[in-house]
Amino acid sequence: MTTSNPSPKRPTLTDVATASGVSVALASIVLRNAEGASEASRQKVKEAAAALGYRPDSRARSLRSHRSRTLGLTLMLGEPLHAQLADALYQEAEINGYELILGATSTQRDEQRTMDTLIDAGVEGIIAVASSLSPAEISNLATQVPVISLLRKYTGIPSVLTDEAAGIKHLVEHLADTGHTRLVHLDGGSAVASRQRAAAFAKAISHSAGRLHGEVVPAGASEHIAAQALGNYLEQLDPEHWPTAVIAFNDRSALGARQTILSRGLRIPQDMALTGFDDSEFARLAFADLTTSQQDVSALAASAMNLAIAPTSGSRTVKHPPRLVIRSSAPGTPQAGPHSS
Repeated sequence: MTTSNPSPKRPTLTDVATASGVSVALASIVLRNAEGASEASRQKVKEAAAALGYRPDSRARSLRSHRSRTLGLTLMLGEPLHAQLADALYQEAEINGYELILGATSTQRDEQRTMDTLIDAGVEGIIAVASSLSPAEISNLATQVPVISLLRKYTGIPSVLTDEAAGIKHLVEHLADTGHTRLVHLDGGSAVASRQRAAAFAKAISHSAGRLHGEVVPAGASEHIAAQALGNYLEQLDPEHWPTAVIAFNDRSALGARQTILSRGLRIPQDMALTGFDDSEFARLAFADLTTSQQDVSALAASAMNLAIAPTSGSRTVKHPPRLVIRSSAPGTPQAGPHSS
């Protein structure tokens, strides 16, 4: 007859206290990062906890507090900015003593089903990144569990946003300052924030008192759609009327636009400057080196977490300004070329 070895006993708070030579109460204070322990005691307890492989039992803590201390997070697979936000939110959750359950949506899994799964899992709240749900759908969910909308504004739902208008305005002003007068904006189609960015572009052009000429071109948030949209647009114009700068909806669509620009034998930025939005990993690729409007991922995540762990009534909105990041696709000095303004 064979016997199996029992699973190793999970280290407890008492084990940590014994190993470090302090009381259980003092060990608890240290591991909760609470006040009341000397630096020497903190060092001893933390060293003992690390040596034993101790980590808090979140299930036991939840039972004692009658709270799950778990939040749901929904995002779209394949979106670089969403991945950055998830990473930052995991850090915020760790700092605040919470766990995150990730609910990814895709072409094969709709957001409503993902939300329902998170609610069934007993989360205390849900942070929804760039939700595609209708106002009625999101409001219905908010009657079941607090919902924080990240990157999209909903009436009656706490929202954390980037100042889209400021980001586009900075891009237009930067291009104007470097000598460009003919601009085009590839919009994001049905993507969240597409209308806001297109409207901000149109407003910036209209406020230039005739110095700038610009057009919004219907496109989309992916590389393929943006490449096709820009290609179709250029084919309708004589080369002398081509824009000298393109502001793409996001960094992914900017990569698509880049493909089209280069396929026409044009140089970036000498013949046609190019900018994106988000400052995702795509913008930082060496071959792209994309000028873009950087969303403040850390600030967005911190605000969303604060609203999620301390929900308030009403529809509080927190807005964070983006930052212009200048790279070689639209540098800070005027470029001379055959299509320059």
